[in-house]
Amino acid sequence: MTTAKGILYLIPTTLGDNEPLEVLPLTVKQIIDKTDTFIVENDKTARHFIKRISPEKSQPSLKMFHLNKFTEVSNLPSFLEPCLHGVNVGLLSEAGCPGVADPGADIVKIAHQKNIKVVPLVGPSSILMALMSSGMNGQSFAFNGYLPIDKGERKAELKRLERLSFEHNQSQIFIETPYRNNKMLEDLSNVLDQNTQICVACDITLPTEFIKTQSAISWKKNNVDLHKRPTIFIIHKS
Repeated sequence: MTTAKGILYLIPTTLGDNEPLEVLPLTVKQIIDKTDTFIVENDKTARHFIKRISPEKSQPSLKMFHLNKFTEVSNLPSFLEPCLHGVNVGLLSEAGCPGVADPGADIVKIAHQKNIKVVPLVGPSSILMALMSSGMNGQSFAFNGYLPIDKGERKAELKRLERLSFEHNQSQIFIETPYRNNKMLEDLSNVLDQNTQICVACDITLPTEFIKTQSAISWKKNNVDLHKRPTIFIIHKS
């Protein structure tokens, strides 16, 4: 008799220090309640999140596979071995949705190759929530990750993205390391055409949430401190 394969659940987390069930549906708790094997970036933060959403769960019973910049690619298939033996596995992001601007995409790819069922659970995506609230084109958009650090390369990339936005009527989305956010906004307001629209969306879902879209020239007059605050930037030139 062949054992049915387990399921790979893609489990979203909060975008900050919210109470989990303020922003996550009950389904997420229900899946965590009955799952003991997880693929995570950081053991400590993953356990903290699981304890908050499922305080009655036995922490010693949890099995954690670690997926981060130190993980050998050759080890990834072994993380899904439990699924091949009928055990469900949860892929847990550090913030937001697994697989979106997240190393979990590599695990999902392997799951498909092994014919393991993949089930995404509903949760907050800072990228989509920023786009939703930007007033920019939600029919055509691109997420570009991090832009170059070098000043000259960054300027060239910003002008390229601005040109793409104009030519294809496409919203261009990107992020920055939180401690460089203020410098990013300064660069955007100085490099882009004065009428290009810039959306700044930070601390999404948190009490300190700030979301605003206005022209590059208007941002020069707007004093907002984004230092060390998770932020999404979106630009659009009409």
